[in-house]
Amino acid sequence: MSFYEKLKEDINFLFLFLAVIFLVIAIINPSIPITKNIYNYIFIVDISQSMNTEDMTINNKKVSRMEYSKNLLHRMLERLPCKTKVSVGMFAGVSIAAAYTPIEVCDNFSSINSTIENLDWRSTWSGNTRIRESMVNLARLIRSFPESAQVVFLTDGEEAPKLHVFNTRDLSQFQGGQDWLFVGIGSDEGAPIPKYDNKNQLIGYWSNESFALQPGIAQISESNLGTRDNKIASSVSDRYLSKLDEEYLKNLSSEVKGIYVKGDSPDNILKMMEKQKPAWRDQSAYPLRYIFAFAALVLFLLRFITMEKLLQVIRVKKHA
Repeated sequence: MSFYEKLKEDINFLFLFLAVIFLVIAIINPSIPITKNIYNYIFIVDISQSMNTEDMTINNKKVSRMEYSKNLLHRMLERLPCKTKVSVGMFAGVSIAAAYTPIEVCDNFSSINSTIENLDWRSTWSGNTRIRESMVNLARLIRSFPESAQVVFLTDGEEAPKLHVFNTRDLSQFQGGQDWLFVGIGSDEGAPIPKYDNKNQLIGYWSNESFALQPGIAQISESNLGTRDNKIASSVSDRYLSKLDEEYLKNLSSEVKGIYVKGDSPDNILKMMEKQKPAWRDQSAYPLRYIFAFAALVLFLLRFITMEKLLQVIRVKKHA
């Protein structure tokens, strides 16, 4: 009997033969090229004093917006695929400072996490918070990177000084914010902003007077005065209540052709990050070893299942 005839007549031998062939292919380990989107990000955290407001929760414990933002970034970082590059930046005043240009997330996982953990309001270089004004500086920073990067900006949207007709920058001609993601941090209820001294000790809470407009539309602020204002709210009713300005962030993101998402979970943020344009597309080899090895195992098991059925038929005929 020829080899071909044996294969044709003996189904068990056929299964065994195919199992050996697939096993050999699995050992060779062929692969197919696949194209994947590769993303570069700069995670920017607002480190102004309003981010010290404790109106967020982690495991049912009240925490500041800053701590909540850091926790979000830690959890998001764990789920980013290798080859993704990440930078961490800080926002205060009108500018953004990047700790470094985007670096590969898997090779530098602990370093990136350490940078996030050490974000602190005491690193601020200005008492003002002018998110709108910072857009131009942010675009300039991105252009200085060796590779393009998408923006993920975590902020409560608190502008200080408050915006009015004289200090609202026109962004109608702004180009560079395409797909930037603004993540709203904070509650809608309103909570007092704690005020700390230079040793990070709580001395009180910001008063309504600190955010009042002076005659002539100018606004009181530490930056305008040139010295630190140590005045605090004299009573609970005098405390300035800060809350997430979601409507403002939605409008701002729309003006710069960006995206807005509320930072209530890492899942929502990561889902919106997938809508951002990738930095580049990478072609890599997808190994087929496990597919062929699994197929060989199935065929090998089928051989014994078929053999068992054949033996059952023989037993039935003998008893008949």
